[in-house]
Amino acid sequence: MVVTGLDVLVREGFDRLRGRAVGLVTHAAATDQSLRTAVDLLSSAPGVELAAVFGPEHGLAGAAQDLEAVGTGMPSAGPRTWSLYGTTAASLRPTAEQLDGIETLVIDMVDVGSRYYTFQATMKYCLEAAVSRGIRVVVLDRPNPLGGDAVEGPALRPGFGSFVGAHDIAIRHGLTIGELATLYAGELGLDREGLDVVRLEGWRRGMPFEECGLPWVLPSPNMPTIDTAVVYPGQCLFEGTNLSEGRGTTRPFEICGAPWIDGAALASRMASHDLPGVAFRPLTFRPTFQKHAAIDCGGVQVHVTDRRTFQPVRTSLALLAEMRRQNPEAFAWRTETYEFVSDPIAIDLLFGSDRERLAIEAGVDAPEIAAAWAAEERSFIDRRAGALLYG
Repeated sequence: MVVTGLDVLVREGFDRLRGRAVGLVTHAAATDQSLRTAVDLLSSAPGVELAAVFGPEHGLAGAAQDLEAVGTGMPSAGPRTWSLYGTTAASLRPTAEQLDGIETLVIDMVDVGSRYYTFQATMKYCLEAAVSRGIRVVVLDRPNPLGGDAVEGPALRPGFGSFVGAHDIAIRHGLTIGELATLYAGELGLDREGLDVVRLEGWRRGMPFEECGLPWVLPSPNMPTIDTAVVYPGQCLFEGTNLSEGRGTTRPFEICGAPWIDGAALASRMASHDLPGVAFRPLTFRPTFQKHAAIDCGGVQVHVTDRRTFQPVRTSLALLAEMRRQNPEAFAWRTETYEFVSDPIAIDLLFGSDRERLAIEAGVDAPEIAAAWAAEERSFIDRRAGALLYG
């Protein structure tokens, strides 16, 4: 069984935090083996003053939908509470006022192993803000639910950084949140003495999440199962289009489509790609909210048959190109403001450049587009080597 950083902290009797005024960056998914939240545990920890709590995207309760601003609440009793996902880009980073009086900042959030899943971006911003002010940071590590071996996807190019691309890492990075903190501290030139990662016990890089012995607590409203997390590094790309990524259904990200998509024809085309570890089932679905709400959509469900060989980013690249090819007149890229950025557009922020979009528009086949990623993946594997905490 894997022991998380939070469980290690509890077992140690919170010794690392005793006598300190503590700030906590967390959400409802950050629980121990007994499903007690980090907030509850630190609130009652002996000798620890929980002075402030910070909530990331979706809020402390994890109830807010994507792109939904979360307000800051100031209770009459208990720790100050601050939202790190408000109405402006500035709200994504803790301010000097919010950090005032904090001696140690504890970070405990459940990441799902993808560059555009924003909790690790929040962790980076908090690490920068705290260490630059001489505040010690303690990151409570958790397993990467996708494992720690596979790396996939293009690099993030200059000019395309955002909340969904806060640092140049592969889309599927294969690092724990503690390893990401170690990488960020090194590459940002931060004082490594100001970072303490409470390491996992019993985790191996190739370990499936089901073997960790940990409960799956959904970290965001549309991440209900480990199956969702497995397809997410690719299927999140659909947020950059007018295609439904399955929000408003019971299988978000596993289901995708639009009212103008012929699901059977799409499934047949995808089968011809002979992609590893995946099959495509045509279906009709009706989202209850967000894109195409209450409208019947044609599309496919992505069924992962072998997680070890499945390549989510390459799979969704092919799926995206085929769906655009099927009906280019109805298909459109998202042009509305996305994660506080209007230019570049959303799909370019997600891919990390405009290279993939332009190639899709030019009709380039998906394998040829992805061929450029191999060198970038190898480069990131080399860069991350010094940050690995687990063999």
